[in-house]
Amino acid sequence: MNCTIKGLLFAITAAFCLSAFCISALPAFGQTGPENNLANGVASDPAKGEAPVTGQLPEARIASRQEFREAGFGIFIHWGIYSMLGDGEWVLNDQDINYKEYAKTAGGFYPAGFDAEEWVKAIKAAGAKYICFTSRHHDGFSMFDSEYTDYDIMDATPFGRDIVKELADACHKEGIRLHLYYSLIDWGREDAPRGRTGKGTGRPEPVEAPVCTGSDKAGNDGTGTGSPEGVTDTASYFGFMKGQITELLSNYGEIGAIWFDGDWDMPEGFDWRYNELYPLIHSLQPGCLIGNNHHKNPVEGEDIQIFERDLPGENEAGYSGAQDVSTVLPLETCQTMGKSWGYDIHDTEYKSAEELIHYLVNAAGRGGNLLLNIGPGPDGRLPVQALDRLGKIGKWMDEFGFTIYGTQRGDILPRDWGATTRKGDTLYVHILDLQDNSLFLPLTGQKVAEAVCVNDGKRVRFRQDKDGVLLKLGRIPEETDLIIGLTTRKTIKNK
Repeated sequence: MNCTIKGLLFAITAAFCLSAFCISALPAFGQTGPENNLANGVASDPAKGEAPVTGQLPEARIASRQEFREAGFGIFIHWGIYSMLGDGEWVLNDQDINYKEYAKTAGGFYPAGFDAEEWVKAIKAAGAKYICFTSRHHDGFSMFDSEYTDYDIMDATPFGRDIVKELADACHKEGIRLHLYYSLIDWGREDAPRGRTGKGTGRPEPVEAPVCTGSDKAGNDGTGTGSPEGVTDTASYFGFMKGQITELLSNYGEIGAIWFDGDWDMPEGFDWRYNELYPLIHSLQPGCLIGNNHHKNPVEGEDIQIFERDLPGENEAGYSGAQDVSTVLPLETCQTMGKSWGYDIHDTEYKSAEELIHYLVNAAGRGGNLLLNIGPGPDGRLPVQALDRLGKIGKWMDEFGFTIYGTQRGDILPRDWGATTRKGDTLYVHILDLQDNSLFLPLTGQKVAEAVCVNDGKRVRFRQDKDGVLLKLGRIPEETDLIIGLTTRKTIKNK
């Protein structure tokens, strides 16, 4: 791209962003009282992890939320120039690499093995309904053609192919929803907010930025070299982000969701200008959902509550302690197949297919989707271990996916033995780990008319009393997931 043209476009966008930001009469974001959420028919409560709603949701967002809930399973893809270094997506930060030296690695990025259609077909065969792809991670490199930077796949690499476009085209062709991950932080731009990470990348220490006129944006190549040395001009950076988000929602067809990450890098109370970013997204694509991996309760404008490396309601990874599980928004838990998100040559401890299926079931049993991550190699191919897991998950989903898709959280929350999901009058009991030949379910207020083993179609003996239902399995389960379908009817108590 012509740098002068890019600089002019960037200056115009940044100047507009700054002028909008300086309007002090705007109401504080997220401080209006909760209103009725028409998508769910209940009032939202921010204290319970529910985003406040100020007015009626558009039909497009209501429909998108419902479709997302019913999807159950998606695949996360972390891929960028960091994959060439084989040390995960945080290598720039973790190894304290100078950001200017790191940027040079883009000149060697030529993933000859990348085939978007092969990716999407393998993921679709695994039973996933959507893909979330890292359009730009914390290293600041854009995996799409952007007018706002030369630090992108088209201009900084010899590959010269728009990864997001090819992936979007393949997803649209196969009927798979495409969600786009977008990092709020940037370890390479000198105008980006400085948080707790990225301190060893060699950027000049920030000083107070002068009043922004837009003139100092010309020629900014995306690594921050267009701003005066040491100046952190956040108005410039937010203008850049808004410009790129506009591109992502204008140039690649229908996008299912924008998935933000990095809020946690800055101190509590930092203004990420969601009151500008969220309305922009919904104005460009009314049905596009918004998720934010900020490890906090959702705020107004968000459509998905995200849990990182944890099932909803748990905090084993330590990221979800400040979150209450929403009863209004769709839920999603993101987890890795191995240890790392991005490609890591040291990561050989992949979870077994059985472990991953159990995680999927336990997510569904808590009313959430599983977003399962893969880190493609520098050649653009999905790792052999990942393809193996996808194949085995796909085989299971072909047979039992109907107990996940379109279901809601079951009447009995997950226990040590497994989880439950519900679809209409059928309660699916997923027995994942039971060292007994019978299972008691504390199921009250419903009458069980029939119990059938989904795995073999045989009837299961049971006994029901006022305390619950005892399933008589006749043996200790050995399957990855022994599923018992209970046909239930609500009982009406006499007053």
